[in-house]
Amino acid sequence: MMKSVAALLALAVTGADAFAPAAPAATARTALDSDAVADDAAPAAPAGTVWDNYVGGEDFRGGKFEFDPLRLSETYSPLVPFFREAELRHGRTAMLAVVGFITTDFVRIPGAANSFEAIPKTVDAHNALLDGPMQQLLLWIGLFDLVLTVPAIQATMNGEREAGDFGFVVPGGARANTKENMDKKRVSELLNGRLAMCAIGGIATQTVLTGHGFPYL
Repeated sequence: MMKSVAALLALAVTGADAFAPAAPAATARTALDSDAVADDAAPAAPAGTVWDNYVGGEDFRGGKFEFDPLRLSETYSPLVPFFREAELRHGRTAMLAVVGFITTDFVRIPGAANSFEAIPKTVDAHNALLDGPMQQLLLWIGLFDLVLTVPAIQATMNGEREAGDFGFVVPGGARANTKENMDKKRVSELLNGRLAMCAIGGIATQTVLTGHGFPYL
């Protein structure tokens, strides 16, 4: 009986290890890592010190704001690069969504199906365009994720790519891409993305509750 229990425990541990995320390489750099443009040979931060190695632990006034109430950065430290990738992706999407949600209450692309008569408010577009445009959107987003997102995340987790890095360079040459300047831009992107994620949720909720377009009152 004891042998059977031991065998089952060993099998459970082996199975759990099979699904455990691989730890990033010791020299892995991640996007928004404050040392991302410094010496690539610097070792990765151990669990529990993520705030010392990632920018983004500041509030809009530049004060300290290490917000992680569930302590996910410590409990799931091997997944921190994925968390940052997800945060950046959602923040960038939310910033575009806020601009798009407001703009389409004033301007529409040509076509009767997109007119204000057919779609009075932006929030009505989902159901109105469910057959056709929304299906195409789902297809193209799915294809983008399959071709680009999945390999990008794998590369990030393997320490081969910084989270959120798609090869775009800040204009201005070497001076504009110094560590100090890049960290400021990274913090700015994070803060604006976090605000936009809250904003798009509020915009969508308010327009549904009031039945009005911008300014959703």
